[in-house]
Formats: sequence, C-alpha cells, structure tokens
Amino acid sequence: MAGGKQSPRQKMINLMYLIFIAMLAMNMSKEVLSAFGLMNEKLTDANTRATEQNNRAYANLATKAADQAKQFGEAKEKTDALKEKADSFYAYIEDLKGKMTSDVKDKKDYETMDKSKFLDEYFFVSGTITPEGKEFVSKMDEFRKASLEALGGTNLAPVVESRFSTNPVKNKDGAQLNWLNYHYEGFPLVASLTKLTQIQADVKATESDALSSLLTTQLDDAVSLSKYDAMVVFDKNAYYPGEKLSGKIVLGKNDPNLVAEKVVINGEDWPEDKIKAGQVILDGPAGGVGDRDIKGEFHFKQGDSTVTIPIKGGYSVIPRPNEAVISADKMNAVYRGLSNPMTISMPGVPSNKVSASAAGLKRVKGDSYMMRPGKGNEVTIRVTGTLPDGKKVSSNKKFRIKEIPPAVGMVRGQYGTVSMPKTSVGKIRVGAGLPDFLFDLKLNVSAFKIKVPGQVAIPVTGTTMNGRAKQAINKARRGDQITIYDIKATTSGYKLKKVLPVVIKVSN
Repeated sequence: MAGGKQSPRQKMINLMYLIFIAMLAMNMSKEVLSAFGLMNEKLTDANTRATEQNNRAYANLATKAADQAKQFGEAKEKTDALKEKADSFYAYIEDLKGKMTSDVKDKKDYETMDKSKFLDEYFFVSGTITPEGKEFVSKMDEFRKASLEALGGTNLAPVVESRFSTNPVKNKDGAQLNWLNYHYEGFPLVASLTKLTQIQADVKATESDALSSLLTTQLDDAVSLSKYDAMVVFDKNAYYPGEKLSGKIVLGKNDPNLVAEKVVINGEDWPEDKIKAGQVILDGPAGGVGDRDIKGEFHFKQGDSTVTIPIKGGYSVIPRPNEAVISADKMNAVYRGLSNPMTISMPGVPSNKVSASAAGLKRVKGDSYMMRPGKGNEVTIRVTGTLPDGKKVSSNKKFRIKEIPPAVGMVRGQYGTVSMPKTSVGKIRVGAGLPDFLFDLKLNVSAFKIKVPGQVAIPVTGTTMNGRAKQAINKARRGDQITIYDIKATTSGYKLKKVLPVVIKVSN
C-alpha cells in the first residue's frame, strides 16, 4: 500500500481497504463492549447468589454463637463488624453505578456505553482527583483494613490485600500511575461498570472467606480433646440433709463413642459400671448442710498418649426452704402494656406444688408465668409452696412497674439522621423501634408528621407519604434536613407515649 506512484484505481482500492479495516475495528469494539456488558450481568447474578449464601452462613454462625457463645462469639463479632463494612461499601458502589447509568435509557444496550465522560468528570478534574474520587479510594482502604482485622493471622490476608489494593500501578511502559487513574480514567462506561461489579464480587468473596475461615478454625478447635470441659450436672441445684445425691458428670461434647479409660473423683477410682458413654453417673448420700466440691480427672487415650481432662464442680446442701425464689426472665422490673415472662419456683418443691398470685399474673406452664401489670408503680407476687412433708411455706416479693421507654422513628431500618437522595424520600416507609430494649417488639405506626425546610408541616396517616408530603419533598434541596416527628405507634394494642423523630438529610 506504500511506495511508488499509484494509479487512481489503486488509490481507491487502498482507501476502501482502510475503510474496511476501520469497520472491522468498530465491529470489534462493539463486540468488546457487549462482552463487558454480558460479563457485568453474570457478575451481578453471581453477587446475588453470593449474598444469599453469605446470609445463610451469617445466620448459621449467629445460631452457633447463641448456643455456644464462648466458642463462636469472637468469630461472630469479627464477621458482624466485617458485614457492616461490607454492606456499606457494597451499597456505596451500587449507588455509584446507579449514577453512572442514570442517563442511559436502555441499561442493556452496551454498545452505546462507549464513552468515559462520567467517571472522567466525576473522579478527575484538570488533572487532579476530585473529592468524589478520593472518597472512592478511601472506601476501598477502609474495607481493606476491616477485612484484614477480621482475617488477620490467616493465610487469606495477602489475598485480601491484593483484592483491595490502591497502591500505584506501573503501566506497560514502566511508568508509575495513580491507582485510580490507571483503572478508571478514559475507559468506556461499560468497562468501568463491570470493574465496579467485580469489586462488589470481591466484597462478597471476602465475606465468604471470613465466614469459612473463622468457622473452620472454631470447628477444628471443637473436635480437639484439649478443648473439652467436664461439667458436673445434678438433677437439682440443692439438696436437703439426708437426701440421696443424684446427678452426672458430662463432657462438653456428649459423644456416645467417647468413653473414658479411667475416672478419678475426689481421689478415688470410680467404678467401671458407672462410667458411661461420654458421662459418669453420680450417686450416694448428699452429706450435711454446706458446700461440697467434686474434683477429679477424665483419662482418655489419644494415639499413643493419654489426655487428662480435669473435673471441677460442686453443689450445696441447704436447709429446707422458708421462702420462694422469684426471678424475672429478662429484667428486674415488669413493663406496663407487655406480657413479662417470669419464673417462679421454690428450691426442692415441684412446680405443681407451688402456686403464685398477683394482679395480672398468669401461669403458662410449670414454673413459667406471664405478668401483664395494670395501674400503679408496684406489684406484689404472693407464692405458696407445699413441702414433701405436707407443710406449707409462703413468700411475697415486690416488683416495680415501669413504662415502655421512648421508641425511635426509623426509615430503611435506620434511626437518628439518615442520608439518602431526594428521589428516594417519597418512597420510604416510616417505622418505629426500640433498639436497646430487652424485648423484641413489633411496633405498628399509624400516623406521623413531616416537616420540609421552608414548608409547613404535613400530617400523614399510615406509614407511607401522601400526595401533599411528596409535593413538599420535591421542593427540598440538597443538604436539607427533613424531619419526621409526632410518630404514633402501638404494640399489642398498647399506645406508646413517645416516639423520637427521625431526620432525613437530602444527599442529592
């Protein structure tokens, strides 16, 4: 195509050849854009599935932590802290992606997403990084640090460091570039969109890694014999003088295949017929009044060695009772308007031989009761028990009656000051909650008022905005603080006396 004098026909052929190459390049460019779009779709679907899997893992860990706080509590604390950061970072990226495609009519027409204008202006101005660009990098750094705190000391730390690194990058010419410029300046919109979705995928992968790593570590510890504890479990907590002692010594993991080679209790070898699968049977006289210790050892074979697990426990022998034991299951007071669970019993007296009475008190089953107090500031519970010898003993105890504390107004499950775009404010549902209350109550909102700066307060019935409220919201400006107050809420037919306002700060 070059050199020598060319005829007009040859020049025309050369020109057409160049046009043909350009058309191929354009088609290839469109194919690449479509490929990015399809990749983004697949990543988005994968992120949805990963979210569901992670949520199930979080729920599983929460159950384990509730059942075995010492074993799984620390892992739950770490993953809960990581989840909070992950949810925040994921939502931030999702909001950024929404801004990037807000002007795109057809979200799946990837061939039109070939411009780099949005991020070039959003992240960069006149060769410098904008506050928005710095915020994006800061969010990456924050999540990386949170992930390393959760996974510190594991072999996954280098992986996390690499996933969310914002260190300068060398290009193909060996020049060192800022991380943000290298990855997001001058790239087609769909390519940047896919990169952001990949970061979200990395967030989900990091959550999954943390859950798997921390849970596996705890489970590995759980199966080790060195982690077992011996527990002394009696049929009841205290005994009368002359009663026969009854109870068991049970390992923390009651494995039917786990039988000790030898058990020593209080310096004596225990009979073989009382050493059962994963436990030791205790019987014999309780002794006189006072505290009694039980000390000893389990001996197990592990490979060629012997593992010794210490036994440490005790019990008390007490005089026959002369007063009842009454305890609130969740608090040291009872709340007006609620069914307060209580346990009422007498040491050594069966629940069917114990009766209790008070205004608003009702037996549920056995020694479980429900108290729904009425008027006044105190309630007295009167208990009578019939001892094995037929004698009756009685006892009274007073409980304070308290009001349910003030609830807080909530939107999107958040309270206090909540930031969101103006376009989202009109779609919210107003709720109420008691974040620090001992009871898990469902509060029903029936009405509220909304005040937009510069507009009159508007009353609303129900939990969603009416037409007048939406009109007022449309007049709000960026930075305005919209107050939702005078929230009316009830629970189980009881009207809460006060619900604190919730403030919405208009972000854009």
